[in-house]
Amino acid sequence: MSDSRLRQALLVALLVVALDQTTKAIVERSMTLYESIPILPGFSLTYVRNTGAAFGMLAGAPSSLRLPLFLLVTAVAVWALVSYLRATPAHRRMLVWALGGILGGAVGNFICRLRYGEVVDFFHLHWGPWSWPMFNVADSAITVGVAIVLVESIRGGTSGPATTER
Repeated sequence: MSDSRLRQALLVALLVVALDQTTKAIVERSMTLYESIPILPGFSLTYVRNTGAAFGMLAGAPSSLRLPLFLLVTAVAVWALVSYLRATPAHRRMLVWALGGILGGAVGNFICRLRYGEVVDFFHLHWGPWSWPMFNVADSAITVGVAIVLVESIRGGTSGPATTER
């Protein structure tokens, strides 16, 4: 692979997938479903399974609909991310890494969907009666990656050389 953008994004994606799958395996082996371990005030590790998409969307839909839909969405997302990556100037490393993080997060959650038909979640932010939906490393990589893409898009790419590597 001669394109440094693809190499860098793939490395980030592989790191995200490895960390995501490792943390999910640790949670599955060391916790029982719905077990919660307080870590800090407002933050716990709580083992749940999410059959839906982000924030549990489509959780009630039949699995015969969910899995093909999630496969299609993941395939389209991977295609879009790689297309965006190929159009990204090589000097915009933060953007390249963010796209790799999003890609790794999408693949990490898709691995769970293929294995179980659902995603293992375990990070739980809460305060009093307020509770954020559970999430995992893949979700975090996607969220941080999207935030960086948005900031980088607003900021623009005016600094550095304007050449792209092929």
